Amino acid sequence: MAIIVKLDDLLHARRMTLTELSERVDITLANLSILKTGKARAIRFSTLEAICQALACQPGDLLTHQPDGDTQ
Repeated sequence: MAIIVKLDDLLHARRMTLTELSERVDITLANLSILKTGKARAIRFSTLEAICQALACQPGDLLTHQPDGDTQ
């Protein structure tokens, strides 16, 4: 089972850089980078809410579930 983070896609669609998002949500660039690459082991709801507000999206737009064996 894998949770896929689509932060890169959302940033591209909104023509926003990771640095700009970092400044808007007051989260370090390093922590956003960890999230973007899928290496994060957890995310606080407050962080998820801040990202969703900055990107005008829903949590389901940012995170998806990919069962084992599926490839995309």
